Amino acid sequence: MKELSLNILDIAKNSTAAGASEVRISLVTDENGFLTLTVSDNGCGMDEETLKRVSDPFYTTRTTRKVGMGIPLLRLAAEQTGGEVKISSTKDGLLHGTELTATFDTKHIDFCPIGDIVSSICVLISGNPEIDILFTDVTPERSVSLDTKELRAVLGDVSLAEYEVISWIRKYLSAQYDYNN
Repeated sequence: MKELSLNILDIAKNSTAAGASEVRISLVTDENGFLTLTVSDNGCGMDEETLKRVSDPFYTTRTTRKVGMGIPLLRLAAEQTGGEVKISSTKDGLLHGTELTATFDTKHIDFCPIGDIVSSICVLISGNPEIDILFTDVTPERSVSLDTKELRAVLGDVSLAEYEVISWIRKYLSAQYDYNN
């Protein structure tokens, strides 16, 4: 994928497919330019065998195709910059869920741009309005965040997928990025 935001959307969609009711997406860039992306969920989790195979491009749980390129492409993007991808998952009784952490050197020539993260978050929310999404993007220069639980507390029964709500979310996130630049 040419933009990290598309990888983030793909990984988050895996979380929703795993039955997660909450997905946390965090981007943290330190003062040295190292970016840590974390996507965690409370979905069904993966057993050890699935966890071992999830980085294989010829393994997928989807029935519509025979390859799953999301995690392998993210791993390639991270490793090209000297970073890595780590995945942990628990599928044990009340404790279940998955966490993916990818690190990137944003100063490396092979670092792919983050892309349109605002649109990716809006697509994720509009396609999954019932799921709690907590998004943060923190750098030494700015801090951007959105928590759909807070929106639901204000909106009550209004769906987060409503056009007016998604338009507001887009403006809200965009304003945080613009304000902080």
